[in-house]
Amino acid sequence: MFIDCHMHAFADKIADKAVSQLIHYYKMPTSFGGRLNDVLATANEAGLDGLILLVAATKPEQVKPANDWVLSMLNQYQKQSQKSSPKPKIAHFGTYHVDDPDWLSEIKRLRSAGIKGIKLHPEFQSIDLANPKLWPFFEEVKNDFVLMIHVGDPIISPNNMSTPKKIAAILDDFPGIKIIAAHLGGYCFWDEAYEVLAGRDVYFDTSSSLSYMDLDLAHKIFAKHGTEKILFGSDFPLKSPKQEFETLDRISWLSSADKERILGINCAELLPGFKV
Repeated sequence: MFIDCHMHAFADKIADKAVSQLIHYYKMPTSFGGRLNDVLATANEAGLDGLILLVAATKPEQVKPANDWVLSMLNQYQKQSQKSSPKPKIAHFGTYHVDDPDWLSEIKRLRSAGIKGIKLHPEFQSIDLANPKLWPFFEEVKNDFVLMIHVGDPIISPNNMSTPKKIAAILDDFPGIKIIAAHLGGYCFWDEAYEVLAGRDVYFDTSSSLSYMDLDLAHKIFAKHGTEKILFGSDFPLKSPKQEFETLDRISWLSSADKERILGINCAELLPGFKV
C-alpha cells in the first residue's frame, strides 16, 4: 500500500500564483504544477493507492469558497466511485481560519459531508498555535477530525507561529486530539521536535524533511517516536511522491517492515477509508 498524506492542490485560476509563492517562500524550485490534474497525473505516475489532498485558506473570506471547492471535488469523486474503483483513493481535507466568523458552521458543513480532516498552515494563515482563540476550534474537532498542521519555518525564532512546543501544548490541553505534525514534527525545528514531540501521541509526516536535515537526527527521531506514527508525505507540488519515495527507500536503518508501515499502512489505519 502506497499513500501520500501530504499533497496540495489549488483551483485552476490561482494555481500558478500559489505555486510561485511556495517557491519564493521556501526557496525550493519545482517543475510541478498545482492543479488537481497535476496532482492526479503525478499520483498515477508514482503508483499511489491513496492520497490526502490539502487546501488552506490564507484569509477568512477564502474559507467558504475553498471548502466549496473541496466539497465539489468530493462530490465528483463519489460519483466516479459509484461507476468504478478510482485510483488513487482521495481523502479530501477542508480548511479553517481562526478569524472566520462562520467557522463553526463550516466545521459542521464539512462534518455532514463526510470530510475527516482539516489543514492548518499557521504561517500562511497568520494563526499562532498558542492563540487562545483556537481553543474552541480544537475542542470542536478533537473527537472526529484529523488535523494536518504545518509546523516550523525557514526563519527559526521564538516568535514562529508554529513550533513543536506549541503542538505539545495542544496535546496537553486537548487529550485525544488527532494531529499530524507535518515535516517530521517541525521544519527546521527538528531538535525541538525530538525533545518535546517524539514519543508522544501525535503523527509525523516525512514531507519536506529528510532531504533537508541531518539523517542522524532523523534516525534519533524515528527511534524515539516509533514508526507506527510516521506517515509518508511528499509536499507536492514542491516534491513528487516518486522523488520522496526514493529518498526514504535509500535510508538503510529503516527495515522493510518499517517502510511498509510508513508508506501506507499507518495512514490507512488513521483514515480507514483507505483500507482495501
